[in-house]
Amino acid sequence: MGRLPAPRELLEVRATVADGEFLMLRPDRCEVAKELYWGEGQRPDPADAFAIDLVVKLCADARTFLDVGAYTGIFTLATLATHDELEAHAFDMVPPVVRMLRANLVRNGFAGRTAVHQAGVGDPTMTARMPSVDSGSALPSFLSSDMEFDDGEDVGFLALDTFTDEVTGPVVMKIDVEGGEADVFAHGQSFLAEHRPDMLCEVLPDADGSRLEELLRPFGYRYYHVGADDVRERDAIAPTPEVRDWLFTTRTLEQLRGVGIPAAAG
Repeated sequence: MGRLPAPRELLEVRATVADGEFLMLRPDRCEVAKELYWGEGQRPDPADAFAIDLVVKLCADARTFLDVGAYTGIFTLATLATHDELEAHAFDMVPPVVRMLRANLVRNGFAGRTAVHQAGVGDPTMTARMPSVDSGSALPSFLSSDMEFDDGEDVGFLALDTFTDEVTGPVVMKIDVEGGEADVFAHGQSFLAEHRPDMLCEVLPDADGSRLEELLRPFGYRYYHVGADDVRERDAIAPTPEVRDWLFTTRTLEQLRGVGIPAAAG
């Protein structure tokens, strides 16, 4: 399914999640919108679909959602479509991707509820050169600060701590930064101490799980592996190739079940 193109004449697709729906533009260019086209409004991979439902449920009592590594914004769109009082901050480093992200927010009427940041989240002394022209067959979705480009635009990073006093809690986050999550947490210790956000975080197989535990442990975080239909508590962060999504939260199994999330002991 990932190789199947979407019709070039199709300008947008409609997605459904929980009790909400939203639109995503240009399925011929956006990988996620293309998935929604072939999945008839849902992400075809069960684990991807469950991850969105998980974040939407976590946002039931949240005031702010932070989408770190937003790409074209499916998590931001899904949470705003289902929670009218929620406000969002969306971060992405790639200029053509940010342009599509903004267009999606405008199309759904969510621009006034979302602050878009063309920036990474992590070490504020860093910059990364990102391609500024959309020249491929699809918008790039797997770029990281470790990649180097001869031509492009230098993009800076923001410390998560910058937002400690700027957002209203409770806070929920999604983090997909291609291996940079330790930098997000290392420069967000004050933020984590103040807000203790629920966080859906991609952890790549070569990540240093012990380092992530060191950064999260002071704030009482629990670690849950996110599968295709439930979350399972783990004693430690042990990255695997098979399951990359983790839920980092201070909520217990009983508290997760209380908001409708299938949760099991490891």
